[in-house]
Amino acid sequence: MGSNRFIHGAAWALCLSLIAGCGSSAPPPLMDIAVIGFNDFHGQLEPPRQAVPVPAATGAAQVPAGGAAYFASAVAALKARHPHHAVVSAGDMVGASPLVSALFLDEPTVEAFNAIGIDFHAAGNHEFDRGWRELLRLQHGGCDKHTVREPCQISRPFAGAHFPILTANTLQEDGRPLLPATGLKRFTERGATVTVGFIGLTLRTMPTMVTPAGVAGLRFADEAETANALIPLLRAQGADVIVAVIHEGGSTTAPVTEPGCEGLSGDIVPILQRLSPEVDVVVSGHTHRAYICDYGRVDPARPFLLTSAGVYGTLLTEIRLAVDTRTRRVARKSARQVIVQGETFTGAQGRVELHPGFPVFAPDAGVAALVERYRAAAAPLVQRPVGQASGAFLRQQLPSGESVLGNLIADAQLAATRAPERGGAQISFMNPGGVRADLEPDGQGLVRYGQLFAVQPFGNSLEVRSYSGAQLREILEQQFDSGTNTVQRPRVLSVSEGFGYRYDLSRPRGERVSGLTLHGAPIAPGDTLRVVVSSYLASGGDNFTVFTEGRDAVGGGQDLDALEDYFRTHSPVAPPGAGRIVRAGS
Repeated sequence: MGSNRFIHGAAWALCLSLIAGCGSSAPPPLMDIAVIGFNDFHGQLEPPRQAVPVPAATGAAQVPAGGAAYFASAVAALKARHPHHAVVSAGDMVGASPLVSALFLDEPTVEAFNAIGIDFHAAGNHEFDRGWRELLRLQHGGCDKHTVREPCQISRPFAGAHFPILTANTLQEDGRPLLPATGLKRFTERGATVTVGFIGLTLRTMPTMVTPAGVAGLRFADEAETANALIPLLRAQGADVIVAVIHEGGSTTAPVTEPGCEGLSGDIVPILQRLSPEVDVVVSGHTHRAYICDYGRVDPARPFLLTSAGVYGTLLTEIRLAVDTRTRRVARKSARQVIVQGETFTGAQGRVELHPGFPVFAPDAGVAALVERYRAAAAPLVQRPVGQASGAFLRQQLPSGESVLGNLIADAQLAATRAPERGGAQISFMNPGGVRADLEPDGQGLVRYGQLFAVQPFGNSLEVRSYSGAQLREILEQQFDSGTNTVQRPRVLSVSEGFGYRYDLSRPRGERVSGLTLHGAPIAPGDTLRVVVSSYLASGGDNFTVFTEGRDAVGGGQDLDALEDYFRTHSPVAPPGAGRIVRAGS
């Protein structure tokens, strides 16, 4: 980035101090306002055992980061640095969370951020994992039960979020937003007032990413069109600065801690290309990538500052706006990433050395006590052994697209529903997005319940349905040609033992899948097969709409229970082999 747009520390402070000293009785020409942004926290209350890569003389240094107590201290430090500030989250604060949060329906994460003090949160796709009614409970509080898990296990009653959750393009049947669309925050200094308007947006492809029943009755409008239509309303309410907080994102090839738009790509780009140039800042998320991009270098007609703070609370983005109090517009803007490096961080291999080139944050006592309260309540269940394993189960995709851990889950689902009285399943499929963590036994080969929970945190139920051989082939074709499932970005399902097929991405659409077999016998188009999948897939999740056409449904219990039962009855469990799916040319 050019130095004219990104002014650092001392130079910025000197500039502002000189301006402020000219005529103390008049309003200052510039007001310094900070937007503190983050995204995709995913209930990571405890340090997530991740590190942030930063440039170093010997390559890339790994800086340990994350954890709600350290995150709270980092936010407090940035607030103290900037008297005029707003803290905003670009989605997925909750959902796909570790057990210490998910076991309690993410109530502890909401309570932690109440304590941290954020101003606005834009709903992401994972806020809808348990349905829109549960999202409203997280906002408004209460103990109404909308899921298989019990609400208010610790907090009775649960008070809800003290900050507004914004969903401008999430519309009900009557056209009204499900939750507030926008928010305002005003700042006053020496008689001058500047108002910042915030627009909260989630990705419009939401219905393809969550259980359809969870968003039934809702419509997700175009992100850019929604934001553009709201800007005149915000201006009428006095907004001088416009910030779009959106749960959609992209990636760049620039280093994490250095501004740059190099290689900018992803689903955020078509939105930016249609977004009004009146927007000053776009705080984004969803892709779990960190970037700071002066989009004016890509499109001079749209000089947004585009940011994303990675994932799991390992980073905060400090966005600095110098607002001219006479024109009431942003005169300069800059940003930097702040690594949330905690003083007692412990990594996957034990104690990790702290990086001396970045600040180190002490844990916030209040947030640490809250996390410990929930951790202690969850600990007996987390540590309970469930079985033995003879190796690691990784979710990393194999050349065929399947994964060892995905295959294991498919096998467990099949074992849980194979009996006639449980549905008579013959085949199982597992979507890669439903596998949230690797599964590695300890030194004695033990696997514990907390690990299984981290792998499958969604609480989906299993469903067994009948499909024809032709429908199975259609389902498999949808891996490469349905919504966001494309040849360039396929979503390959892992499959259970005994089932196999091959695919060739060079073939035309509808002709890529062939050779379906079950225990070596070919599957004909007219054959009828009993198939078990999660309730998420059964209702058409991840763009697999043909799953909704299944007949003679039989419920099969909870997905996590099936995985636990498999370890209990098959220990020691060995990682399943590859080769169930064959990709031509691999």
